Amino acid sequence: MLSHLGLRLRILLFFSFLTASGIAITILSLYVGYQRSGQPPDTSGYVFAAITSGFGLLALNAAIWLLFDENVAKPIERLAAGLRTHTHAGSDAALNPQDARYLGDLAPAALEVSSHLQSSALSAAQAVAQETAHLQQEKDRLTALLSEIPVATILINSAHQISLYDGQAAEVLSQIAPPRLNASIFDYFERTQLETALISQKTAAEAPLALIGTRGNFSYSARLRPLGSDGHLLIIDAATSRLPPSAARPVTFDFGLLENTPLQNVHDHALIKLNFTVLDTETTGLLPHKDAIVQIGAIRVVNGRLIAPETLDLLVNPQRSIPTTSTKVHGITDDMVATAPKLDQAAQTLHDFARDSVIVAHNAPFDMAFLHRHGKTTGLQWTHPILDTVLLSAVVYGTNEVHTLDALCARLGISIPENLRHTALGDAHATAQALCKLLPILMSQGHTTLADVITQTRKHARLIEDLN
Repeated sequence: MLSHLGLRLRILLFFSFLTASGIAITILSLYVGYQRSGQPPDTSGYVFAAITSGFGLLALNAAIWLLFDENVAKPIERLAAGLRTHTHAGSDAALNPQDARYLGDLAPAALEVSSHLQSSALSAAQAVAQETAHLQQEKDRLTALLSEIPVATILINSAHQISLYDGQAAEVLSQIAPPRLNASIFDYFERTQLETALISQKTAAEAPLALIGTRGNFSYSARLRPLGSDGHLLIIDAATSRLPPSAARPVTFDFGLLENTPLQNVHDHALIKLNFTVLDTETTGLLPHKDAIVQIGAIRVVNGRLIAPETLDLLVNPQRSIPTTSTKVHGITDDMVATAPKLDQAAQTLHDFARDSVIVAHNAPFDMAFLHRHGKTTGLQWTHPILDTVLLSAVVYGTNEVHTLDALCARLGISIPENLRHTALGDAHATAQALCKLLPILMSQGHTTLADVITQTRKHARLIEDLN
């Protein structure tokens, strides 16, 4: 019945019950004594004794509860959170026996178990690393080969979502919108003719196809090759796509996406399977109703892993002077943004980049307040589900811990290079790493869907109110 309540709250209720029971027993005892006194006694003495006993019991139980809460309940919660972090996020910094020094041998024993498991995992990881190195060599060869072939290659699963694109394809897609794994191919190319071809073509032979960008600004000659249950291979002729010359970009892929199905209700979908866009902004000041954005950084997380090639690092012209106090924090000057795009263009790029994803940020209301305010003039609707890593940290570690980005990264064993701290992309990258480590911890707590996690974060909403 009380299993859904936190440990500390259950202990508080236990001591409250002891206090109430003690006061009730004291009052009952005094009342019985009063009834058996045999003569009309002075009731004031009994009343005074009852009040004194009640307050005494209340003070005694409160003092014992505070000691118990500080030296037993809190350490147990820290130890549990540390073990989960140690197990699911691989962070050595998460487990500190000093936090549970009054729990006897529990903390050292837990640390020994965790260290033994980590040692076993390390041995397995070394074997995996050898195979990964071999696979990386094969991937590098594939990248080099595809870079030399004058075509753009896109692998589309049976749900018409992108599972792989090479460097040339990235150039093609970026002419329309930022390239994104697990995005619908119809976000980039007109649906009618392409959908008909994807559904109707069953033979192994390639079929020619004319593609039109969704914004009507580019046309392409392409070929479509069916791959059975794995979907289709879309090959775009680079000679007709008017590709700008650029250095080869790596092949970006996740073959796990070949089995993906479109999200029907994002809130009920498995948490680890969601698309996340992790963002951060740098601004001229701390007041969303009057200050402006000067930099946007964002990175995508798909299938629980960070997709390094899929990033945004945009300087934004705020159309006003940047105060020197703000420049000291993020290092962005008026000269750096003088020729940068204005917010309407940068926000459109971010909106395309974040399409069909959950937006994640550290203290998300701050960043989203700027985007919502300017959405009135840009016409962009920011209706994405939102997760805040401040609140995710509170769900995992409790409200008594510090939940700054630096503190969260320290607990999770994430290092932020000093030169990247307080840059939009640097902070977004750190937040994305934190998200990737928090997801398995949240799932181990039984929060397996977005709806579950949002329900839990709402319990700690006061943290964000106090922060802002």
